[in-house]
Amino acid sequence: MLKKSLFVIFTVLCVSGWGWGKNDRVNIYDSPRELPERKMFLHEEGGKSISLSGFEGQFVIAIFWSRYCAPCIKELEKLSAFQKKTKGDDIKIVMISPSSDWISSAEQRRFLTQFKAGDLTYYVDKKGDLAADLGIFTSPNTVFVNANGLEIGRIRGAIEWDRDEMVEYVYNLKAEHNNDELSDEDEDD
Repeated sequence: MLKKSLFVIFTVLCVSGWGWGKNDRVNIYDSPRELPERKMFLHEEGGKSISLSGFEGQFVIAIFWSRYCAPCIKELEKLSAFQKKTKGDDIKIVMISPSSDWISSAEQRRFLTQFKAGDLTYYVDKKGDLAADLGIFTSPNTVFVNANGLEIGRIRGAIEWDRDEMVEYVYNLKAEHNNDELSDEDEDD
C-alpha cells in the first residue's frame, strides 16, 4: 500500500510539474523590462539587422537555441505547428542562434527544413552578445516581448509548443501583457 501511495504521489508531482504559471522554469515579470539594444542579424536577405525590441506591434516569442542542443531540435517541429495555429494573430516566433553554428544562411535553412521548421524566421546572434546581455547561457531559452518592445517574461528549457494548453497560455499572456509599459519607477532607474 505504501509503495502504491508513493507511486501515486510521484506521478502527480511529475505531471503537475509541467504546469505553466507555477513552474520554476517560467518567470513572468510583475512589470516589463527594457531589452538590450544590441542587434541580431537576419541570416538571409542581405544580413539585415534588428534589435529584439524592433518588432513593433507584435507579440514576440524569441527562442534562443543552438543546432547542437537536442531539446532545441526536438521542439523545432512543434514551434512550426504553434506558428501555424497562431498565424495572423500578431504573434511572431523568432529563432536566434549563435552565428558560430552556421557557415551560411542556406545551411541554416536546410537544417530547419530537415526538422520540419523551414517556415520559422531565423536570426543569428553574433558572438553570443545578445544572449550574454540578457543573461542567457543555456538553450533553449524563450523570451517573451510585448507589442511595446518590452520583455515580459521567460521560459527556460524545451516546451511542447503545439499543445492546445500552451497555445491558450500564450494567448492569455498576450492578452494580459501585450500593452504593458514601463512604470515611472522603472524609467527612473
